[in-house]
Amino acid sequence: MSYSYEKEKPYIFTEEGQRDFLKVRDHANKLARIAGAFTVEHAMEAISGDSWAMLACVDRLVELKEFRYVYTDTATQFHVLVKCGA
Repeated sequence: MSYSYEKEKPYIFTEEGQRDFLKVRDHANKLARIAGAFTVEHAMEAISGDSWAMLACVDRLVELKEFRYVYTDTATQFHVLVKCGA
């Protein structure tokens, strides 16, 4: 099986998923303040567990237009994100 954001997205709206999402969001904001850009891999350092659920948290940040991908020509964990408007 492969990753599907639409399949993983419902997790984000569970109580546990909301806690994970907020941890990822807060960590991503910290990384953006410190370095300006960061990889998916580093954003996911905020939580542990199912890697697809962690990736869905990052994709939700992109869906909400809080962050955007600026480099995706590599494995997913190495995709680079920046804060929208940056």
